[in-house]
Amino acid sequence: MSLTEQRSEGEWKRILTPQQYHVLREKGTEPAFTGKYYLNKKKGVYRCAACGQELFDSNTKFDSGTGWPSFWAPISEDRVLRKVDNSYSMQRIEVLCSKCGSHLGHVFDDGPAPTGERFCMNSISLDFKEGP
Repeated sequence: MSLTEQRSEGEWKRILTPQQYHVLREKGTEPAFTGKYYLNKKKGVYRCAACGQELFDSNTKFDSGTGWPSFWAPISEDRVLRKVDNSYSMQRIEVLCSKCGSHLGHVFDDGPAPTGERFCMNSISLDFKEGP
C-alpha cells in the first residue's frame, strides 16, 4: 500500500474528533440510521473526512435500506483500497481511502446495476461538498 498522506497516530488524534478517530483510524462503525449523510439527497461529492480526497459522487448514491450511505461505485477505483476483513467471525471487504489509509466502511456484492456493488460507508468517515 503506497499512501501519499502518512501521519502518526498522535497527529490523527489531534486532527480528528474522538468519534472520527474511532471509525477512521480504529476501524469502528457508527450505529445504523444515525449518520448525517444517510438520508442526504443533495448533489455533490463525498470526500474522505481525514484527508479530503474525493471518493464518491452523489450520482452513484442509492438507498440500500441498511442505515448507512451507500454507493454503487467510487469516483475512480484508484481512490479506494480493498482489504479482506475477517473480524467478527465473518469475511468482508474493507474499504480504505487510498490517500491516507483511513477506514471508510465495507463493500458488498449486493448492490444495483451497473456494478452490482454496495459501498456501505460511515457518514463520519465522509465530508460532503455540495455542487453540480
